[in-house]
Amino acid sequence: MGPRLSTDERLASVVGRSPSIATLCSHSSLQIFHGARIEGLGAIGLCVGEPPRFYDAFPLARPDRFLSVPRVRDLPTLESPLRDAGAVIVPHGSFVEYLGPEAFGALDVPVFGNRAVLGWESDREKEREWLEAAGVPMPNRYADASEVDGPVIVKYYGAKGGKGFFLAKNREALADFHPTGPYVIQEYVLGTRYYMHFFYSPISDGGYRVGTGSLELLGMDRRDEANIDELYKLGAQEELLRAGLRPTFVVTGNVPVILRESLLPKAFEVAARIVEKSIELFGGMVGPFCVEGIMTEELEYKVFEISTRIVAGTNLFVSGSPYSDLIAPDLSTGRRIAQELKHARAAGRLAEVLS
Repeated sequence: MGPRLSTDERLASVVGRSPSIATLCSHSSLQIFHGARIEGLGAIGLCVGEPPRFYDAFPLARPDRFLSVPRVRDLPTLESPLRDAGAVIVPHGSFVEYLGPEAFGALDVPVFGNRAVLGWESDREKEREWLEAAGVPMPNRYADASEVDGPVIVKYYGAKGGKGFFLAKNREALADFHPTGPYVIQEYVLGTRYYMHFFYSPISDGGYRVGTGSLELLGMDRRDEANIDELYKLGAQEELLRAGLRPTFVVTGNVPVILRESLLPKAFEVAARIVEKSIELFGGMVGPFCVEGIMTEELEYKVFEISTRIVAGTNLFVSGSPYSDLIAPDLSTGRRIAQELKHARAAGRLAEVLS
């Protein structure tokens, strides 16, 4: 592998031309390609092996063309053809998880957003440092099982869709947990889960002001998890284990939700603090991110995680959500990404939204 390109050298491939949006054929790619098509941008599907046939069933979300590699780790071999095509890569959870944050961050192709955020999101220690510094309420964390004094959830690092997460009623129950990678032990907070889909534009001059730009709420969801759910989780885990079934938290789908309107100011305040601290720590987030937390019966929103890219829950709102409809009709997160690229190009500010 030759020397890596500078940021300016990478961005040169999209200057003076209409960019094409490229992403891995997984996760939220249908929505991303659909958004590119609506906004008149090209779309390139990156795939492993033969192009997936299911895109033929969705003609309005089928990419213009596919670029294929034998294995995910071979995706960097597509750098030159992607730059030749004026491509901008849009990250999503599967893309970053399968390729790995380090390899993704090293791609010599323009990426939508600030790739410096990957190091903060993929490491749960650094992620907590960021969120705590932002002053947002969070569940307690335990350095060791001996400190546990109530229900906890054990989470692995990275975007794994809940795979391998373990729930324990107490310290004794943790004896059944056998880690397979870096993890954290976190207080299990009783309440209602809300996954809030935000979008931060550093170049917008209107709306809810944060930093140099604006913050938008585009949707909200909850997640269906494979064989365990909500208030029954603590007891259900024991019953499933007794039946010889291993409980899992693998996300299999998403459900749309809305928040009590009186709680929206609190939601925006939390998201704004996270954005402001990101600007201070690593130059700021750009584009979509998801604040993931629990609303307690005391109406305190405890943030347990942040996803700094488009999340699969936004797939519920390809034609808009109850929130995005109040910004513009038919506004999905995928379409909002394409709009931001177009606005930045027209204003000569691509360097502020790409890295």
